[in-house]
Amino acid sequence: MSLAPIASDALPEMLADQPIERVHRDGTEYVLLGTAHVSRASVDAVDTMLGHEAFDAVAVELCESRAQGMRDPEAFRRTDLFQVIRQGKAGMVAASLVLSSFQQRLGDQYGVQPGAEMKAAMDGAEHAGTRVWLVDREVGTTLKRAWRSVGFWQRFGLLGSLLASVLDREQIAEHEIEKLKQSDLLESAFSDFASQSEPLYRSLIAERDAYMAARLREEAARDPAAPPRKVLVVVGAGHLKGLATALREGQDDPAATVAALASTPPKARWPKWLALGLVLAVFALIAYAFVRNPALGADALRNWVLFTGGFAALGALLAGGHPLSIAAAFVAAPIKPFRPGIPAGGISAMAEAWVRKPRVGDFETLRDQVSHWSGWWRNRVARTLLNFFLVSIGTLVGEYSAGIHILKSLF
Repeated sequence: MSLAPIASDALPEMLADQPIERVHRDGTEYVLLGTAHVSRASVDAVDTMLGHEAFDAVAVELCESRAQGMRDPEAFRRTDLFQVIRQGKAGMVAASLVLSSFQQRLGDQYGVQPGAEMKAAMDGAEHAGTRVWLVDREVGTTLKRAWRSVGFWQRFGLLGSLLASVLDREQIAEHEIEKLKQSDLLESAFSDFASQSEPLYRSLIAERDAYMAARLREEAARDPAAPPRKVLVVVGAGHLKGLATALREGQDDPAATVAALASTPPKARWPKWLALGLVLAVFALIAYAFVRNPALGADALRNWVLFTGGFAALGALLAGGHPLSIAAAFVAAPIKPFRPGIPAGGISAMAEAWVRKPRVGDFETLRDQVSHWSGWWRNRVARTLLNFFLVSIGTLVGEYSAGIHILKSLF
């Protein structure tokens, strides 16, 4: 069933300033409507477009997890923090929270929920019984590909951009929000860094343009006997030009394109080998110290424990951790080389989550609280994630500090 057209005298005025592209391909007309993800005008444009033209399907720039979050806002409170930490997903969850808080901050200024235009598109289509296509790549995959596409030093720029989006409290004028139609949410959160890094721009924008174009072609071809005649595609306007080009010109097999762009590149091995090499070098120095003088060796071993455990515990302390999570950090960090698996930050964070179990209210207020830097210490979920990162950083600092101190004591 398609959406029935409703005459609207206001249509030309309503959509006059909205970015729209029409692409005809394989018997289907794709009407691409560019939106700002926090904009009343974009919500109105979606409603007007749905009411004016008949569509056989509505595609939205959402992945399954983001769509589920919009359909079931309560789902996040069922998150198992222990599993998030054990499975090494703490970084992705924290990054997603920062991005959603950036968007939430914009929406709070004008009473428009983030992604309201996407929800309006889904609700309008479902109300009329029209198919809804989720065509964006999973946000976790995009963040991983972006992270692994840039060099070691550029990653500090990524972290700095994410941090700046949390700390920046400046109010943004509504006409400036409309200017976000010229960029993507992820690109906006990373600010100028994205435009200056070709690998990052490719991961955040260009790859998703190609992915969404392939997904549209894939969905349209599901029923060759009755392909959809017209499809409304609601995307952030930063994707409009690239998506239209990819949709017109793409000749590769769409399923193969989707599979290739949905894969996660392997981690670079050199950081792991570098860290392992550092630890082995330090323990070689400790062994050498024992050979030279047992008392000197005991001092070197003590310094290893104090530096690694001390800095890890300091990280937990700075995160506002419970005394038990601080103690867990102190104990776990020095024995890291003999305990492969969950890092010291993970052990400390799990101790924090066990002692200070997140309450329902923590999940309910999580996105609002993390939009301000102080909320990361007030919310139990956010504080657990913060504990993980600060303890992990502290452990790394402690290892380098211990190595330097031991080396100086021997030579």
